Amino acid sequence: MLETYEKITLDNGVRILFEKIPYVRSASAGIWVGTGSRNEKAHECGAAHFIEHMLFKGTSTRTSAEIAEQMDAIGGQTNAFTSKEQTCFYGKVLDTHLDILLDVLSDMFFESCFSESDVISERGVILEEIDMYKDTPEDLVSERLFSAIYKGNPLSRSILGTPATLGRMNGGLLKSYMSRHYLAGSVVFALSGSFSEDNIAYIKDRFSEMKPGAESVAKAAAYQPSFTVKKKKIEQNHLCFAFPACSFRDDRRYAFQLLSSILGGGMSSRLFQTLREKLGLCYSVYSFVAGHNDTGVFGISTALGQETEKAAISAILDEVEKLRDSGVAEEELIRAREQVKANVILGLESTSARMHRLGKNELCFGSVPSAEDIIRAYNAVTCEDIIGIARETFDFSDLSLSAVGKVGTAEEYRSMTLR
Repeated sequence: MLETYEKITLDNGVRILFEKIPYVRSASAGIWVGTGSRNEKAHECGAAHFIEHMLFKGTSTRTSAEIAEQMDAIGGQTNAFTSKEQTCFYGKVLDTHLDILLDVLSDMFFESCFSESDVISERGVILEEIDMYKDTPEDLVSERLFSAIYKGNPLSRSILGTPATLGRMNGGLLKSYMSRHYLAGSVVFALSGSFSEDNIAYIKDRFSEMKPGAESVAKAAAYQPSFTVKKKKIEQNHLCFAFPACSFRDDRRYAFQLLSSILGGGMSSRLFQTLREKLGLCYSVYSFVAGHNDTGVFGISTALGQETEKAAISAILDEVEKLRDSGVAEEELIRAREQVKANVILGLESTSARMHRLGKNELCFGSVPSAEDIIRAYNAVTCEDIIGIARETFDFSDLSLSAVGKVGTAEEYRSMTLR
C-alpha cells in the first residue's frame, strides 16, 4: 500500500500537495481554503457560500455557460462546497485535459467578475436552496439542533445565510469578503492522479500571486444542552439526539468513530438491530460524529411515526445506556474496525478521494497521515477505550434533542428522555 505525496510551500504561504498515481489516467484537483461560515460576522451570514456560487458565474475571460461547456467538452467534472470551516473548489478530468481543468479552476478562483446581475440571479438560486433545505426534514432537524447547542456562536448559523443577510450583499461586498478571507496561508492546492511537471509549474506560477496572510482563528465554541422542536406537516417525525464529543483534532476521534459504528453505523449496529429489526419502530436509524476545530458532537438520527415515537426514544436511550454501562464485545469492535479500515483502503482507489484526503488533512493538521497510520490508529483502539469514552460522553444531563414534524413541546420531549 505504497503512498507518497510531495508538498511545496510557496513564499506567500500557499501549500501545494501532489500525489502521483502511475496506474491511472485521471487527475483530481482541488483548491482548499481554510475559511467557512464560522468565520463570518452575523451580518455576513451566508457570504462564504455565496462566494462559492459566484465563482461559477463567469470570469473576465469566460462566461458561466463557457465554463460549463468547456468542462463538458472534455468529459470533466467540477464542483464546490462550503462547510462551517472550509471551502473547496474541485474537479476531475482525464490526464490529457488536466491543463484545461487547472486553467478553469484558477480562472474562477482569481478572475471571477461578481457582476451585479449575476449576484441578483444567484441570490435567487440560494433562496431556493434555503427553501429546499426547509422542505427536507432530515436537514432541517440537524440544522436546528446545531443552532441550539451552539447558540451565540457562529457555528450556530446556517451556512446558506438568511434572506435578510443575503439581501444586503452585492458584488463589491462579496469581493471584499473574499479578499479578506482567501489568504495564501489558508490555501492548499491538492492534486492526485496522473500529471506532469508542467502542471505543477503552472500551479506554482498562478498561486504565487496570492497575497500573504492567513485566516484568523474563529471564536471558540462550547456545547450547551438544548431541546428544540419545530411543527411541520409531514408524515414522519424526525428526531436528532446529541451529546458533546471531541474535536476532529483530538486523538480520540478514532475511538469515537468506532463507537459510532458499533452503536449506529450499519445494518449490524445495535440501534439498527434493536429499533428496526427487533422492534419494527422505524425504517432508518443511525449515529454520527461531527467534529470541528475545537468541539464536536456525537449524534443519533431517526425518523418514525408519531405513534412509535415514545417507544423509539426509550429504546434508543436504552441502547446508549447499555453501551455506556456494559461496554462492547471484542467481536463488535473487530467488525467495526474492519468496516472503517475497508473504507480507508477503498478510498485509495479513487483519485477524488485521495485528493480530498490531501487537502482536508493538510488544512486540519498540516500533514497527511498515511493509510497505514490511520489503520494503525484504529487497530490501537481497545474495548476499554470504547467504554471509557462512552461513559464520558453519554451523560444524560448533556443530552440534546431536535424534533421536526407533528411534534409536542420541548418539555414533553425532556420528560420522555429522563433517566
